[in-house]
Amino acid sequence: MRVGFVSDTHGDPTAWGRAVEAWGELDLVCHAGDVLYHGVFNPITGTYDPRRLVELLNESPIPRIHARGNCDSEVDQLALDAHILSDFAFASVEGVRILVTHGHKYPKDELVRMAARAKANVLHLGHVHVPEIEVVNGVLVFNAGSCALPKQEGSEPTVGLLEDGRLTVINIETGEEYSEGMLPG
Repeated sequence: MRVGFVSDTHGDPTAWGRAVEAWGELDLVCHAGDVLYHGVFNPITGTYDPRRLVELLNESPIPRIHARGNCDSEVDQLALDAHILSDFAFASVEGVRILVTHGHKYPKDELVRMAARAKANVLHLGHVHVPEIEVVNGVLVFNAGSCALPKQEGSEPTVGLLEDGRLTVINIETGEEYSEGMLPG
């Protein structure tokens, strides 16, 4: 089983293409929101092209689940084949239970409690554009960062990959894996 994790693509088809290359073959993509719109607090990059990203996402053969980000709207949903307007998405793949949410509506400790109640192994968040991996109360809390707009000083565009119980953060420009966590239990 190979699951890709991504968040905060913010309308950047180049970043999406690099993410797909970095992942290789996948069984599922979990997107933690902010798919198309750049948002008023983010810069418009030279690769911002939400219509092209819509084409790439709609043509992608990889199954995807999405949680709604604070920049996702009903207009975005009209363009996309996958449902993006739920605050939470859930998947169970080969016994691994994954809860996906953007992370902007609830405190992290409450989200961890929700994930634990759902018996999720992984809680995938977005919003802050900074990668994070930590185990909290038996739940692997993961933020893939942003493949389009990394926010932390000196950080690179990143995605996540879950394979064989190991979750890694991957720099989509270099392919370097620089952080990892193991599924609890």
